[in-house]
Amino acid sequence: MAITGPLPPTSPGEVLAEEFLEPMRISQNALARALGVPPRQINQIVHGNRAITPRTALLLGRYFGTTAEFWINLQTHYDLVRERENLHDELARIVPRPPVAC
Repeated sequence: MAITGPLPPTSPGEVLAEEFLEPMRISQNALARALGVPPRQINQIVHGNRAITPRTALLLGRYFGTTAEFWINLQTHYDLVRERENLHDELARIVPRPPVAC
């Protein structure tokens, strides 16, 4: 079967689960305890039902030895790709303004 369109964006929660939690054998509950957040918060992030906030990005960055920017950039990219898909028709109707000559 051939892929006929762009792949859906990878959520930050998928990255958290597949690139960090699973290979490091860390449970969602263990991560929540280490960060001092409710387990439900981590579960919602992993399942794509909650965004990574700046606060959570700072906590994840500290715990995993990454930067907060890594986590925020994942979230921002994911949000932009999804919103671009949602606004496709609306964006197509907008005529770009020509650049101003200097």
